[in-house]
Amino acid sequence: MNHTTFQNPRHTWVGSAVSKVEADYQRSADTHLIFLKLQSFPDIDFYFKDESTHPSGSLKHRLARSLFLYAICNGWVQEGTTIVEASSGSTAVSEAYFAKLLGLPFIAVMPKSTSPDKIQAIEFYGGKCHYVDHPAEVYAVSHQIAKETGGHFMDQFTFAERATDWRGNNNIAESIFRQMKHEAHPVPRWIVTGAGTGGTSATLGRYVRYEQHDTQICVVDPERSVFYEYWKNNDTELCSEFGSRVEGIGRPRVEPSFLRNVVDHMIQVPDAGSFAAMLTLTSLLNKRVGGSTGTNFFGVIELAREMKAKGESGSIVTLICDSGDRYMNTYYNADWLDRNGLLEEVRRHKFVLDLV
Repeated sequence: MNHTTFQNPRHTWVGSAVSKVEADYQRSADTHLIFLKLQSFPDIDFYFKDESTHPSGSLKHRLARSLFLYAICNGWVQEGTTIVEASSGSTAVSEAYFAKLLGLPFIAVMPKSTSPDKIQAIEFYGGKCHYVDHPAEVYAVSHQIAKETGGHFMDQFTFAERATDWRGNNNIAESIFRQMKHEAHPVPRWIVTGAGTGGTSATLGRYVRYEQHDTQICVVDPERSVFYEYWKNNDTELCSEFGSRVEGIGRPRVEPSFLRNVVDHMIQVPDAGSFAAMLTLTSLLNKRVGGSTGTNFFGVIELAREMKAKGESGSIVTLICDSGDRYMNTYYNADWLDRNGLLEEVRRHKFVLDLV
């Protein structure tokens, strides 16, 4: 008689990998929701979900965790698989973190303009960086490197919206509404987020519809991105000659994970407005925030002004995507702003925002 030995899935590499990723989740407490009152808007409460406190330092920690679990459980990632990702920074940092946790090689394909602080963080977790001249090149180069190494291209821009369980399981939307439960306006009038992959806006938009909340989703988009025009015109062929100067959000092409139909409103934000709002919010919170958080805050203030003009009260929630410490050589550096022709415009925007 032949006997087949049963192998407990928990004792395989896949089982061990899933357990390690889930253990990381259990070790991580939920991120804080910071409350802020602004004198100019007495009837509006502002909240900032601080995603910079994740172990890898940004909102992308949630996405990276979901992408790894999705790829492992689909059989795409196995022991020794080289992980390749197209990323301008924060996603690559978070994926490098999980690759190190699982003992997997990691290669980030990114524009040469990526901030040195993010490159250092990727390398800190054992990842390698491969640079391209134009942001649009990252897709083809990532596919090629994955082919050459026999690895797996994680492809956040395709799989972000489907890798996350948007109905619950402690995703960012469920976390926000749980933390808002005892506030004066527990159901936000607006939730404001940027879009890089579109995964966060897809999760938020789906969740509020599924739970039937009277909350609208606003996506803020930097000036060199195509998402705003795509949302207005539904033209999937849109392309931009330039990459976004606000790392982590905005894309030069329409990404598969950006779902325009779950977005209620979009605001196009000038880059100088993003960096000025970043500086203003840093002063208000006594906490250094990144450029994409500044884009969020610029949109929040615009929506608050509209609510005030209509005599509306309520709450607005947005995200602190990552720490400003990653941008000391760029957005917080006057010489960098000057070289990019932004310094005087940032000062003008900041003067207006500081009056809020």
